Amino acid sequence: MIKTKPFSIPKDIVQRAYQRVKDNRGSAGIDEMSLERFEEGRRGNLYRLWNRMSSGSYMPSPVKLVEIPKQGGGKRPLGIPKLLSYYMSLQFVLGMFLYMSIKYP
Repeated sequence: MIKTKPFSIPKDIVQRAYQRVKDNRGSAGIDEMSLERFEEGRRGNLYRLWNRMSSGSYMPSPVKLVEIPKQGGGKRPLGIPKLLSYYMSLQFVLGMFLYMSIKYP
């Protein structure tokens, strides 16, 4: 018996999300993974992320806290997600956009 994944995520969504992260020059988060390091194992990394999303087993990681200066003085916290979490969120947004555009044309 062939068991399918609970969530259908087209491979073009995976590629589009990756391209957006690359175009936005996403920075390393708490895991310190750079785009260059992700690119070294791109195929495996994209497959692993697609597999986690389509099986429903993906869990977001903690964010890196960076304090940035405010115009009026002081600082405000900014959470920088892991590169993989940033990628996953874009993949989710693109997938939802595709779903909604088909369901509600």
